[in-house]
Amino acid sequence: MRISPTFWRKNGKFLRCFKEAFPIDTLFTHVSCVTMDESMAVLTDAFVGITDGKITHLSKIAPPEDDLPKKIIDGTGMVMMPGLINCCTRLGASLLGGIADDRAAEQALVFPREERLDARAVKAAALLSIAQCFRFGVTSVTDEYYYAQSTAEAAFESGIKINLAPLTARYSAEELDERTDPACIELRTLHQNWHGRDGGRIAVEASVREDRSTPELWEYCARFAAEEGIGMQVCLSETKAAHDGAVERTGLSPAEVLDCHHVFGGRTTAAHCTHLTESDMRLLGKRGVSAVYCPASDFKQASGRADLLQMVKSGMNVALGTDSTLSGTNLDLFTQMRLAALEGKLQQGDPAAMPAQAALMLATVCGARAQGREKECGMLKIGMDADLCLLDFTQVHLIPCHDLMQQLVYRASGNDVVLTMVRGKTVYSAGTYPTIDLPKVLSELTEYAVPKVFGEKEDPS
Repeated sequence: MRISPTFWRKNGKFLRCFKEAFPIDTLFTHVSCVTMDESMAVLTDAFVGITDGKITHLSKIAPPEDDLPKKIIDGTGMVMMPGLINCCTRLGASLLGGIADDRAAEQALVFPREERLDARAVKAAALLSIAQCFRFGVTSVTDEYYYAQSTAEAAFESGIKINLAPLTARYSAEELDERTDPACIELRTLHQNWHGRDGGRIAVEASVREDRSTPELWEYCARFAAEEGIGMQVCLSETKAAHDGAVERTGLSPAEVLDCHHVFGGRTTAAHCTHLTESDMRLLGKRGVSAVYCPASDFKQASGRADLLQMVKSGMNVALGTDSTLSGTNLDLFTQMRLAALEGKLQQGDPAAMPAQAALMLATVCGARAQGREKECGMLKIGMDADLCLLDFTQVHLIPCHDLMQQLVYRASGNDVVLTMVRGKTVYSAGTYPTIDLPKVLSELTEYAVPKVFGEKEDPS
């Protein structure tokens, strides 16, 4: 049944007199929905209603005529899908994107500039990255970087969902004093100030890196995560040098070493996993660890290629990530989906391997599971948060469309997104960012952050 939005507009003046006539805040009409629910249902010519940030109507049948929505969006020619979930970002590093492209000596180029970052510069860079996320239909991220407090502020102001961890490093051989160690203090402070803010939209997690910190710090972070019931983030076997270095030092792989120190005792996301052994994968599968596959970053840095399908076979949940715009390319998760699907086919020598449905799951359902948010997002389903994006399928490169899921993975890109919502709130719409003052962010970047990090004169005041 097709009910024209004109009906509600013509009768709205009368019906607005009655509060009970507003059960739906926003209604999308005649839209195609890729739900990613348990049945992988795809609905064409559907109606999607949102009330108080939740999906309250999802059907090929329009809601009752007396249920006047406050706002109607005509979805003709559009495809709606769950908001994408990027499980490996460094939002504050966007200021450095492009300075080490096509270079082997990345650290020598990056570290001197990275050391000049401060809280103000990282916040501006994080807001720029969040705008890019919204532009590409990403509604939730997992982030680990310096000045995590600044990233938390940017996330809070912009409306994105985030699982946020401070990037911790410790090289000292001295005994760890949990009360005074800067990494321990930063984690506790960030957790106290930000964890659970805005109904859980901001979640603080602990993080460790086997090659940048000590067993004492690993154990502290693991214990803190267990006591507070929060997640853990690790960057695992990203390069052959990192993997082989652990074996040379300890006789164990990075996964085995961290497991000995109880790092995988709770919900954990392990980024990259490029050089895991089959034994590592079985161990991580047993521990319930989620791998975060970052194909563009791994390929660009020639780190290697993670065995995506073997990780799945080993029982690991696998999500997708971009890494930073410094290490990777951009924050377009559609690119990562396409690379994941193509790489899976190449690895198996089978064009039927890693189908489009599986690639979409990595960026939605599996991402939500990795973040511990599977009850709130990752699907279009009644009762779930209205985290979604809308793509314009009237574009010439998307015509004709024989299969919506395949079209999303193999031919669509983040540039086809025309609308992004988080909890029913519009955060991107046709070139505008309602929750981000983009001109102000760009001014902050050009007038303060760029001169601070790249200028040769004194830091700007």
